[in-house]
Amino acid sequence: MARAFIIDTDTASDDAVALIMALRWPDVDVKAITMVAGNVGLEQATRNALYTVGLTGKSVPVYKGASKPLTRRHENAQWFHGQDGLGDQGYPPPSQQAESKPAVDAIIETVKTNPGIVMVTLGPLTNIALAVSKAPEIVPLISRCVIMGGAACCVGNVTPAAEYNIWVDPEAAHIVFSSGLAIEMVGWELCRGDANLRQNDIDYIRDQNTTLGHFTIDCNSVAMAANFKQSAEIGIALPDPVTMAVALDPNVVKRASKHYVAIEHQSELTRGMTVVDQLGVTGEVLNVSVWGNLHQREANAQVVWEIDIPHWKQMLFQAISG
Repeated sequence: MARAFIIDTDTASDDAVALIMALRWPDVDVKAITMVAGNVGLEQATRNALYTVGLTGKSVPVYKGASKPLTRRHENAQWFHGQDGLGDQGYPPPSQQAESKPAVDAIIETVKTNPGIVMVTLGPLTNIALAVSKAPEIVPLISRCVIMGGAACCVGNVTPAAEYNIWVDPEAAHIVFSSGLAIEMVGWELCRGDANLRQNDIDYIRDQNTTLGHFTIDCNSVAMAANFKQSAEIGIALPDPVTMAVALDPNVVKRASKHYVAIEHQSELTRGMTVVDQLGVTGEVLNVSVWGNLHQREANAQVVWEIDIPHWKQMLFQAISG
């Protein structure tokens, strides 16, 4: 029996590859793709998602959501992904159109009609915050909420303390992490180091000579250069596909543990920081440690610390092959 998925995304280069993985996975049925402003504006993200869906030959409804964070202005990441979010390759307009229903309503309805659905979030958490605030009854109906966001190691990619998706809309992230959802946090650090697509991986994908393989490399061309500029890492970093791999096959996770995770949404210095209470020292009042852990906060997320890198890459190769 196919597993039902709903994917919330700000589709740019790595999001597109993650969508391909989900849409081509044998036992997964993507019920809806919901769009949020993030890497690029809402309209461009929607166009990118529709184009990517078309490449797979699938027909999945795509819904437009929030065009800006809950309370802040939208800060894009076009410098990293290109002006169009897909490496400025000049891809043609998609043939499919977005649905007229708002994304938040689509999320609520899709969850209610598919209890036990897996939710995967690849962008800022604005839509999810709005959905669980409007209809909190959907929370227990979501079996897993796999979030690409945060930096459990406290090395951020947009500030020293924060990862982009959480930083863009920390108020939304605070709501989601406080909602009771079965959160699995896949931090940005998991796409670094050997998890990057190295030149031998890129050559292997090119050698397969498939449309999806060439798209995977081409749409990430700007991101590859930006990755080196940002992190001095050689290769293509793919945080969203890593997250999708965790959602598709939990066996790709080598090490994870449950913790209380707080989202900093008041301090500008550490805006968007995912504060992971690894030792259980956070008291009833946030930022107050209680000696002896007498009043430690209950864990609200499973934090992924390590993945099986060869396994994740093989999953990617499988999804974009012939």
